[in-house]
Amino acid sequence: MTSSQDPKHLRAHLADHTQSYSGFTIKWASLPWEVNEAQALRRRVFCEEQRLFERDDLDVLDQRATVDTSTDQQARILVALGSLCGWHEQIVATVRIHQEAPGVWYGSRLAVDKHFRRQGKLGASLIKLAVSSAYALGCECFLANVQLQNQALFERLHWQRIGSNVVRDQEHALMQANLDFYPPFTTPYSGFIVRNQHRRRPQKELAPNLLLPMQELEGSGQIGAQSL
Repeated sequence: MTSSQDPKHLRAHLADHTQSYSGFTIKWASLPWEVNEAQALRRRVFCEEQRLFERDDLDVLDQRATVDTSTDQQARILVALGSLCGWHEQIVATVRIHQEAPGVWYGSRLAVDKHFRRQGKLGASLIKLAVSSAYALGCECFLANVQLQNQALFERLHWQRIGSNVVRDQEHALMQANLDFYPPFTTPYSGFIVRNQHRRRPQKELAPNLLLPMQELEGSGQIGAQSL
């Protein structure tokens, strides 16, 4: 096994990226690889970690999910992408939305990569985009079956529990978003940026004197006055 295949090496690589990403783009998935990576993340969370499903969690809604920008009535996959030097490199969180009936939308399959859960804002930002983008498409009621451990997060985001459901033999809270706190968002394919709260800062500036006036540098003795 090479070092690049070593699980410890991979974990260290991911942990390092939690600090190296400058920010995260929260958007509707618009490319096939984004959908594929979002589904792979869901398998890691819902199948391997939580063991809610055996092989995968795909269902009929995923068959309706599309990256076709010409229609707004299909199920949609939302993603949070880690950005490195301006390039989208990795899907670190995802959620899914769909219109169940005219004006009635649901969110589902909220998942955050375990290496990025300390960020704190990724799940909340996806929820914000989910509700606001649906609102822009005529949503009048936005619902979700929420795992009980996540109920407090949704309550902080102005959701109210209105009932209970059993999903995969586990109790879930049926919750509804207060649309007054979610203004319509009309550019979901562009999305918005969330800063990395744990970005590593350089311990020492590479060129600390770069912006100092020449007079100060000469006076400090760091450079000598030259005559031509």
